[in-house]
Amino acid sequence: MVSLDQTTASVEAGKTVKLTATVAPNNATNAVPVFTSSDETIATVASDGTVTAIKAGTVTITVTAGGKTATATITVTAPTEQ
Repeated sequence: MVSLDQTTASVEAGKTVKLTATVAPNNATNAVPVFTSSDETIATVASDGTVTAIKAGTVTITVTAGGKTATATITVTAPTEQ
């Protein structure tokens, strides 16, 4: 089983949000979580689950471990004007 600490999140373009994956059981085969973004022009995701927002839109972040998947929907908002 793999799960994420957040299934939805909102983040401003240019900022980051961290997703934490939990893999169970602890001794699961292929227990290292692998993160992917459905659209890297909107947001990218690092191997540690840090999502970097690039431009406004919605993206699905998928984490896979041990043949199981979990997803989070990330809404990227335009930067607020200063």
